[in-house]
Amino acid sequence: MLSAPGPSRGRALLRSPPRRTDRGNPSCLLGFPRAPTGPRTSGSYPVSDKTTPKKVATMAWVVLVISGLFEAAWATALGKSDGLTKLWPSVVFVVTVIISMLGLGYAMRTLPTGTAYAIWVGIGASTTVMFAMATGAEPFHVVRLLLVLGIVACVVGLKLVS
Repeated sequence: MLSAPGPSRGRALLRSPPRRTDRGNPSCLLGFPRAPTGPRTSGSYPVSDKTTPKKVATMAWVVLVISGLFEAAWATALGKSDGLTKLWPSVVFVVTVIISMLGLGYAMRTLPTGTAYAIWVGIGASTTVMFAMATGAEPFHVVRLLLVLGIVACVVGLKLVS
């Protein structure tokens, strides 16, 4: 349909699209209404009640630490259940693994996956080993304690750079 432009056809092809009243708003060019500007004054809750991103991130870290402690609880309960053959350690295992996974999942909605998982495992592993050494289930060695403290230092380092 494009033929050699004549005097009238060339101008028709180069004609600009119709202008809208909101020239600076690209959404108006697509036919969408202009978005309201200024502070939000209506809604289901007042602006002052909104949770700030910093509070959400802090809550995610708190939940992550708590779920890491629940990981230590389910790991200990799993060891005490003798392969899930004892009732109460098995019940504790199931309940704490559910709580721990829900907490990890909640924290991963805000925190990076790799960081959250590494910290969750670090807290769980170091707490499990320290609990086992404190109760006498595993022998205490200074080298073992230093290695666990190294895990704790790495967890704190991940928190500081995240």
